[in-house]
Amino acid sequence: MSRSSNKGPYIDQRLLKRVAGLKPGEKANIKTWSRDAEISPEMVGFTFGVHNGKEFVPVFVTEEMVGHRLGEFALTKKFVRHGGKIQKELEAKVKAAEGSAQK
Repeated sequence: MSRSSNKGPYIDQRLLKRVAGLKPGEKANIKTWSRDAEISPEMVGFTFGVHNGKEFVPVFVTEEMVGHRLGEFALTKKFVRHGGKIQKELEAKVKAAEGSAQK
C-alpha cells in the first residue's frame, strides 16, 4: 500500500541519525526493525540489518533501491521447495548422474 503523496515518504529519523554518524565506506551493519522505512539517497552505500521476525538479514543499499522500503529486501517467509516423493526421486537421479560424471 502506498503512502499518500501529500504526506511525503516515511523515513525513520533514528536511521538517518545513525547514517549521518557513519562514513560511507565503513563496514558497520546498522540493525533495524523498521521494515516500513523508505530508502533515501543518504542511505546508499550502507549495509542495514533488517529484521525479518527471526534474524537480521543484511541488505546493502544501492542507488536502484531508493524509493523502495527496507522490508522488501528481507523476506519473512522461507521457501523450502515444491514436490514430494516424485521430486525426491528426480533429485536422487540427478545426484547419481553428477556422481558418475565426476568419476
